[in-house]
Amino acid sequence: MKDEQMHTQSTQIDLLTPSRELPLYGKRILVTAPRNYAYRLSEQIIKQGGLPVLMPTIETCYLSNYTKLDAALNHIGEFDWIVFTSRNGITAFFQRMNDLNIPVSVVQKCQLCALGEDAESLSSFCGKVDLIPTESSPAGIVAELAKLPQIHEKKVLIPAPEVVGLPEPDVVPNLITDLQKLGIKVTPVPTYITQGLDKNIYSIELNLMRQGMIDVIAFSSTAEVESFLTMVNSQSDYERCIIACFGPYTTANAQKLGVDVSIVSKDYSSFEGFAEAIATFFTLTSSSH
Repeated sequence: MKDEQMHTQSTQIDLLTPSRELPLYGKRILVTAPRNYAYRLSEQIIKQGGLPVLMPTIETCYLSNYTKLDAALNHIGEFDWIVFTSRNGITAFFQRMNDLNIPVSVVQKCQLCALGEDAESLSSFCGKVDLIPTESSPAGIVAELAKLPQIHEKKVLIPAPEVVGLPEPDVVPNLITDLQKLGIKVTPVPTYITQGLDKNIYSIELNLMRQGMIDVIAFSSTAEVESFLTMVNSQSDYERCIIACFGPYTTANAQKLGVDVSIVSKDYSSFEGFAEAIATFFTLTSSSH
């Protein structure tokens, strides 16, 4: 039994596995996620033997105007639920509470919801998470809240991104509409900024892509796709790249924007699942040849 156990352990991918044996060996993967997510996705790509090329097309940063967020934070006890749709929202929300010297204990009366691995981040700030939807998506949030008795009487706060210089992706607006259909009183509040980055900083990365040196472009959100499309001249710039999207919602929005998607991660609660989906694509492609 012990021999068997040692054998199974040694066949698992770890950082001592020769890179030539890994599924993404020699594959260059363009990571368009903002830098606070890019390093986590890149780590998972490296574990699969890939070579991440960083080109964040958007960045997330602190608000320039806190009026609405501060008003919500000063009346936080009036909300039954706080629904976080991203890790950025969680970080910026609690950072602002700290700046205003509002004790974290004030959120204890609210029910708190976060998606997938974001729940760990939420728990680290306030010590509790009341709901982690089975499906890590806005639709998953709606499905879970719809099951709760008297939900139509509740007030829900959604810390949301303020989108600057890009069309606003439909993710949060759709969530608000779907919750309102349940009779919930929804208050979205800008908590952080999502904005596009200047394509001029990426002449090297864009040239690599145009020369066919990039194997995969990995999009983890709709905003990344929208900003990327402002950086390219036409589809011919990226036609030799395989497009991968983090989950079905980003995929559907990318397709609406005219991008042909070949890889969709089924597990979209973690970047590990995204890197595995990209790796699986190449494993299947090489075995079919």
